[in-house]
Amino acid sequence: MMPQQTIINRRSGQRMIFRQTAKDTDGQLLEIESFNPPSTEKEPEHVHPKQESSAEALSGTVHFSINGRIQIVKAGEKVVIPPVVPHYFWNEGPLEARTIQRFTPALTIEQFFKSYFALANEGKLDNNGMPPLLITSHLGLQHQDDIRVTKPPWIVQKFLYTLLVPVRLILRRTKR
Repeated sequence: MMPQQTIINRRSGQRMIFRQTAKDTDGQLLEIESFNPPSTEKEPEHVHPKQESSAEALSGTVHFSINGRIQIVKAGEKVVIPPVVPHYFWNEGPLEARTIQRFTPALTIEQFFKSYFALANEGKLDNNGMPPLLITSHLGLQHQDDIRVTKPPWIVQKFLYTLLVPVRLILRRTKR
């Protein structure tokens, strides 16, 4: 196993330590230790189309909206979210929440988190935690099996993203 890697989202204050990666587990699991400071900000509602995700609270409290129902997960408790179930989480505080998050199979969700945190650190996320549409189109297609926002419907997103990817590539070439 390689040394554990830590990434930090300066926008939200969230910190992730990659405890087990796809490389460590032959693609079976991504396990992250996540530290989430208190915040009223909620991540965008999303699904993991081909992954089960779970969060086990080690300390603090995490609120989850799972398929429209609020579930509060306290230290010692765990929530398991099947594939394709809409959800998001946040920490209402007052303490930092520490969780173990697992994604099975791992797919490429690790790279998604690294890209997303990098965008946050570059100031490229809006008030809803979303990158600009041209970047979203690239990430959306690249990680379509890992994670998708729930609105608009996926068929609309995929159509739009497919149209926009060439535009992003052309714009990147003209900037060089």
